[in-house]
Amino acid sequence: MCPGMAYASMQETENPTIGRTSISTGNPWAFFGVTYTITWGCWLSAIVLGVSFDTALGAVLLLVGLVGPGAAGVGFAYLVYGKEGLADFWDRIKQVRRIGVRWFLVILLIPVVVTVVAAIVDSLLGGPGVAWGEGVQQSRVNPLAILPALFFATLPPILEELGWRGYALDRLQLNWSAFVASLLLGIVWAAWHLPLFFIEGSFQREVVGFATLGFWLFMIGTVALSVIFTWVYNHTSRSILGIIVLHGWVNFVSETVEVADQFYYPIWVLSAVLIVLIWGAKTMTNADDVPRPLLAAD
Repeated sequence: MCPGMAYASMQETENPTIGRTSISTGNPWAFFGVTYTITWGCWLSAIVLGVSFDTALGAVLLLVGLVGPGAAGVGFAYLVYGKEGLADFWDRIKQVRRIGVRWFLVILLIPVVVTVVAAIVDSLLGGPGVAWGEGVQQSRVNPLAILPALFFATLPPILEELGWRGYALDRLQLNWSAFVASLLLGIVWAAWHLPLFFIEGSFQREVVGFATLGFWLFMIGTVALSVIFTWVYNHTSRSILGIIVLHGWVNFVSETVEVADQFYYPIWVLSAVLIVLIWGAKTMTNADDVPRPLLAAD
């Protein structure tokens, strides 16, 4: 077992089923269903109403939609694991020691290295290489222009990771290898963004576009990020804080430093492939088992 990779001793509570179905509340797909209902309910409403995220109503719908994964994650953590599980959940947010100095440095270096390598490849092939993001360029005249980058580096990672890695990844890794669990979560996570490609004022619609090359690179890149996030998560004793920091730092670097998508996302994919090849698909660590939220009692 890797150093610091402790197993929580709490037991899973007896899970009731959902309504009259045979689906247990501990089934990760129940979490996904609730998450999508909250998020897509808000974002599809924006599409139907023709509301832009630049308006007050649009901003509210955006924010409430972003709450989906986090709210569902906290709720299901309590339903499935009880008060002890919820305490463990908050510990994984508060305890910096789970990350450690080495993995904190890894978290800081990953997005920077990916960006630098992508820029070098682009430059060698005759491209511009790297450029400051729009917010950084405009901040020289208007300091408030950096606020969008700060927003995407803070609130979305917090609200998302309370659910995606904070709850769902553990449930998936109970039944699948770390790699397969990462792929499943990555696909769900990528598809969760789909309504954004049809809402005015969103980055996905205004910059990327639906069914474009950028769209497919974004989707594939999100799945690759899911693999890398699992690798970090499993090496940091299931630290939610570590993943929030990593997610936020990835967003901040991509918002402030621009490189061509056709090189940026493939480098993330290559990084994910190398991780699986070096650490193995089962746990993506040197341990025989992944860190779990409970003893194997069910």
